[in-house]
Amino acid sequence: MNKIILLIFTFSILLSNDQIPGKEQKRPILLKGGILHTVSTEVLEGYDILFSKGKIVRIEKNIMASPETDVYDVFGKHIVPSYIAPLTRIGLVEIGLVRQTHDFAESGSINPNVKANVSYNPDSELIPITRSNGVLIANSVPAGGRVSGQSSVMMLDGWTWEHATLKHPSGLHINWPSMSVRYGKNIKKTEKKQREEIQKSIRELDDMVRDVRAYFQIIKQRNRLSEERQKVDLRLESMIPFIIEKKGIYIHAAEARQIISAVDWARENDLKIIIVGGADSWRLTDFLVKNNIPVILDKVEKIPARRFEPIHLPYQIPYLLKKGGVQFCLSTRIGYPHDGNIRNLPNEAMRAAAYGLEKSEALRSITLSAAEILDIDNMVGSLDIGKDATFFISDIPPMEMNPKILMAFIQGREVDLNNHQKMLYKKYQEKYRRLGQINQ
Repeated sequence: MNKIILLIFTFSILLSNDQIPGKEQKRPILLKGGILHTVSTEVLEGYDILFSKGKIVRIEKNIMASPETDVYDVFGKHIVPSYIAPLTRIGLVEIGLVRQTHDFAESGSINPNVKANVSYNPDSELIPITRSNGVLIANSVPAGGRVSGQSSVMMLDGWTWEHATLKHPSGLHINWPSMSVRYGKNIKKTEKKQREEIQKSIRELDDMVRDVRAYFQIIKQRNRLSEERQKVDLRLESMIPFIIEKKGIYIHAAEARQIISAVDWARENDLKIIIVGGADSWRLTDFLVKNNIPVILDKVEKIPARRFEPIHLPYQIPYLLKKGGVQFCLSTRIGYPHDGNIRNLPNEAMRAAAYGLEKSEALRSITLSAAEILDIDNMVGSLDIGKDATFFISDIPPMEMNPKILMAFIQGREVDLNNHQKMLYKKYQEKYRRLGQINQ
C-alpha cells in the first residue's frame, strides 16, 4: 500500500503545473464592442473597456485607442468579472487521499496563528483547471480544531505565494460546537454531561476573547511605561486584529441552534462574524438581518438536511435568503473530495437561478457579493473604473454548463488557460482524427 501511495504521489509531481505565470501589463489594452456584465449596474452591450497597469480606466462606447495601446475586437463576446470562491482549500491540498499533499491543518484545537497563504502552493495542478472555468480568485481556508486559523484571498496566478496573495488575513475561522444532544441506549454520555460539554466549549471561546483583550492592554501599558523587550504570545497576538480591531471572524455553523448561539456570542463580545455553511440560515432570515450577519452558503447541489424537508429545498435557499434580505454568497463544499471541484462554482449559481433566484443575482452571488463579504470589493467583484482588471472573456453568457472562455486577465496579466484535461482532449481528438473516426 505504501508503494502505491508513493507511486501516486510521484506521478502527481511529474504532472504538476508547469505553466508560466502571466507577465505584468506593460501596455494599455482596449477591448472593443464587448457585452459587459458589470454586475454593479446593468449589462452594457457594444461597449469598450480600457485597462492599464492592471486597473480598469475607462468603460465607454467608441473609445479611441492611442498608438501604444493594444486593441482586441471582442464584438459579441461576454466580458465577466472573475468568479470568486469564498471558501476553498485550493493550494493547500492536492490529492485528498494522499496525506503528503495536505497542508491545511495543524495539530491542536486552538491555532489562530496559522496562515493559509504561507502554505499555498502556486504550482498546484488544480489551479489551471479552476481558472479555465472563470474562477480567478479564491479564499484559501485552513481547517481543523476549534479555531482553525486565518484564511487568505489568493489570485490564481503567480510565481510564489507572496505574488499570489491578494489579501491577508481575510478572516479568522472558528468551528462552532455542535448544539445537538443525542439520545438512545447506545449513547454513553448523559444529557446533562453533553450539555455541560457544549457550554464548556463556548466558555473556552469566551475565555479566549478575554485573554486577548487582557494581553492587548498589558502590551499597551508596558509599551507606554518602558522600552524593555516583551515576550510575544503568538496565538494571542494573532487574534488582536479580530478581537480588538473587529476584523471578520468566520463561524462555521449549519444548524439553527448553532447559528443563534454564535450570533449571541458575537453580540455579547462585540465581534464581527460571518456565518459559513448556513444550511438552516433560511429559517432565521429576520434574525440574521436584525444582527447584520452575512452568510457564505455551503453548496446548492445537495440533499436536504432533514428527511421531511422537500428534496429541492437546498436549491431554493439562495432565493429564500435574498427574499429575506440576508447578505449572502455561494460556495462549493469544502473538504475531500470537494476541494478539486471549485470550478463548479458557476454551476452552483446556475442551479440557484433555476429555483427562484434572478440570474443577475445568481451572478452577483459568485462575484460582487462574495467580494463584499470578503471585504475585497474595492478591488474586484465587478467591472468598474478603478478596480483591478481581473475578468475573463467568453463566447457564451456567464454560468453556462459548457464555458468557452477565450481569455482571462488577473490584474491586467493575461493568464494561461491551458490545463492537463485540455491537453488530453486535444491528444485523443487527434488520435481519433487520424483513425478516421471523427472528421474534425
